[in-house]
Parts: sequence; C-alpha cells; structure tokens
Amino acid sequence: MDWQFLFQDTGAGETYFDWMIRAWGWTVSIALCSLFVSISLGIVVGTLRTLPNSRFWAPLAVVWIEVFRNIPLLVQVFLWYMVIPEFIPALKTTPTFYLMVAALGLFTSSRIAEQVRAGIQSLPQGQTYAAKAMGFTTTQSYRYVILPMALRVVLPPLTSESMNLVKNSAVAFAVSIGDLTMFAMQAQEETSRGIELYLLVTILYAVTAFAINRVLAFIEARSQVPGFIVSTGGGGH
Repeated sequence: MDWQFLFQDTGAGETYFDWMIRAWGWTVSIALCSLFVSISLGIVVGTLRTLPNSRFWAPLAVVWIEVFRNIPLLVQVFLWYMVIPEFIPALKTTPTFYLMVAALGLFTSSRIAEQVRAGIQSLPQGQTYAAKAMGFTTTQSYRYVILPMALRVVLPPLTSESMNLVKNSAVAFAVSIGDLTMFAMQAQEETSRGIELYLLVTILYAVTAFAINRVLAFIEARSQVPGFIVSTGGGGH
C-alpha cells in the first residue's frame, strides 16, 4: 500500500489529506447535530407515549414512532431532499446539511423514543406512587421523579443507538454532502487507491463512534444511582 497519494494536490488547492479531514468534519457535524435532535425529540415522544389516560398525546406518539421507524432511512432522506420542499417552498433554499440532519434526527428519534418508553415502564410502580403521595402533578412526577431515573436506565441502549447514528450518517453521500463516504468514492475514482481510502474511512468512522461511546459511558458511570436495580419482573429497589 502506498500512502503518499494523501499528500498529492487534488487540483483544488488542497491535498487529499486536507479533503479527508474536511469530510470527517462533515460526518462528525451531521452525527452530533442529528444526535441532539434525536435525543431531544425522543425523550419528548417517548414520555408522551407513557402518559396515563391520554387519548391524544399517547396515540400521536405511537404514530410518530411507527411512521419514522418503519420508513427506510434512505427513503426519508430523499423525501426531505426532493418531496417535502415541493410542499414547503421555504425548504428549497435550505442547505442540504439541515435537511440531512432533519431526516437522520427524526428517524433516530423514533428509536430513542421506544427506549425512553421502555425505560419509564421498567421503573418500579413505587416511584410513581411516591410522587403522587407527595402531591406531585403528572408533569411534576415525570420531571422530578420518573424521567431522571428512566434516563439513567436507558443510557446503555442510548449509547448503542448513538453509535448506529454515526454509521447511518454515511447515507449523506446520497444527497451530495461531502462526508467521509462521498470523499472515499470520489477520491477512489481519482487515485485508484481504494484499499487505502476505504481503510482510512473505516478507521475514522470507528474512531468517531468509539469517541461517542466513551463520552456516554463516562456519563453513565457518573450518573448511576447507587443501589438501584431494575428487574425484568417490574420490581426494583
């Protein structure tokens, strides 16, 4: 393998190495922005699905989850890129980056919502009863008692989902965003160094996913509740 090609000029005033770093920046930016969108929406939608005696919000949350979870991600990307702007003209001038973040963020939010729902429903009923005994409203119960515990429970699956999001960001090449996948495809055509390029891109994807894994693992370790155990039978202490 010959790695010298990385320092050759691309003809655009930069080397292939510079191009690769810029592409990596796009990949990281898409992943982080989409992660923020998906976690924010996922927590809200997952919580709404568990609201007691809700005839509007819970069914709406179910529809949200089923729609975004069951449509393939690549199809959703093309919908945001080519179809939705026809109905919302303002989106025609929106940078493709934001459309990609919307598609990936909404897709992942449906998966995180299910994790949040499962985390809430795995908590012992005593948590809810204790909140009611203290005179908390439903909103206060979720804010001060249920969600703080549930989010700790879902951190491990959330870590896995965050790593999947990094991998899913590779579909950005389909709408001509200059991410790592797009870089590898175009640079391979120009240099014929496919082995080196795809090896480098694989390593960068792995490094990005691993970095997110370590950050969330650190948060998980620092936020554990000592002595709290959730069992599959619904009990805990």
